This record gives sequence, structure tokens and C-alpha cells, in this order.
Amino acid sequence: MNTTRSGRPALTRPDGTPLRVLVVDDDPDLAEVLTGALRYEGWEVRAAGDGAGAVRAARELLPDAVVLDVMLPDTDGFAVLRELHTVKPDVCVLFLTARDAVEDRIAGITAGGDDYVTKPFSLEEVVARLRGLLRRAGMARQLEEGARLVVGDLAMDEDTREVTRAGALIELSPTEFELLRFLMGNPRRVLSKAQILDHVWSYDFGGRAHVVELYISYLRKKVDAGREPMIHTVRGAGYVLKPVVV
Repeated sequence: MNTTRSGRPALTRPDGTPLRVLVVDDDPDLAEVLTGALRYEGWEVRAAGDGAGAVRAARELLPDAVVLDVMLPDTDGFAVLRELHTVKPDVCVLFLTARDAVEDRIAGITAGGDDYVTKPFSLEEVVARLRGLLRRAGMARQLEEGARLVVGDLAMDEDTREVTRAGALIELSPTEFELLRFLMGNPRRVLSKAQILDHVWSYDFGGRAHVVELYISYLRKKVDAGREPMIHTVRGAGYVLKPVVV
């Protein structure tokens, strides 16, 4: 398996080139630390210290993701995000802010942000959240040996993101795909909601484990519909994917 210098599985763009990330923060020391941590992942990273600089850099870089401070010297991050979406509508955005009020979190998501980190934060958390966002958006692929997973009559091609059961194509959303990939990578193993949250969403949803139940139900409707079930609930423990015994 290809890994980064940090030991994590390497992520690239689907075409194999480095992921592109723009860091926008008016604190030069923080921007430098963030930039260094993301370059450590093997990604192409640029930094900007204000809104105008962020938009200029985005037009040149066409980033896959932006780490965006809410409070900037010339504008706010929400206004910058609107400009960024005119440059690259599908860009993933992780907001950074010193404010932790629920209203601010809602404002960030409503503005089109994908996630929210409150200062102070750990670099590991920022990297993990970005990796999760990029994977779920289909903007990144993990470089690893053996791009095909097979459990019983269920097959997944990790390069083409094609999933079939008994030869029939199954259409999955990015998050459904990541959840199924985790289950297929651990066949017959009971996975707890906490493990699934950590792997698929890359961080704890603050105890909101119902998101796992919701996506498991989505998967069942697509993978098990009209067939012998492969996805099973182990009461009080989690979920397990098992091939159908014929």
C-alpha cells in the first residue's frame, strides 16, 4: 500500500496527480503550519492571507479543497466562499473559526461549506476531515494494491467506483460508497458505529451515531433489495457484512 510520510494511505486526485488545497488564513504562522502539514500528505498547497488573495489563488490553482478562515481582514469567509463557487462550484470547503456558537456553524454550512473546525484545533483533525471530505466528494482516490474488493456475489472496483451484485450495477452516493468499502474491507467482522464514524466520516460526529444507522439503511435498500441480505445488525455491537451462504 502506498502511504504518505505520516504513514496514512496516500490520496491523490482520480487521475493520479496530487490533490490541490488552498489555505486561507490571515495568521501567517498558522497558515505556514497548515500548509506544511498538508504538503506532508503529498498534496499541492498554496496559501492566501485575505479574501482577494484567496480568489486570485483559486483561479490559478483550481483547488479540490479550501481550508477557509471565517474572519479575514478584508471580508468574511462566507463571502469568499461565494466567489470560490463561481471559480470551482464543486470545491470542498472546511471552515476555520474561533467562534463556536451553533449559529455560526449553521451559517457556515448554509453558505455552502462542507465542514467546520473551531480553533484551537489539532493538525491531525484538519487533515483527517479534509481526507474524509475529498473521498466522499469523489475527488480523491486511495493508492493501494488490489483495487477490487469481492465478498460473495458483491464486487467493488475502487478505481472506477463501480459496484455490482450478481452482475447487476448498484448506483451509490460517495458516502454510501465509502461505507460499503469499509464493510467489504472487513467481511464477517462486526464494526461498531464508532469505528464506522471514525473511518468513513474521519471524525466523531459528537455522538450523532444515528448518521450510521441512516446510511446503513440506504445501503440495505440498494445492496440487499430483493436479495438475500448481506448487511446484518448485531444488536448492541454494530454491523457486519457477510456473504450469502448458498
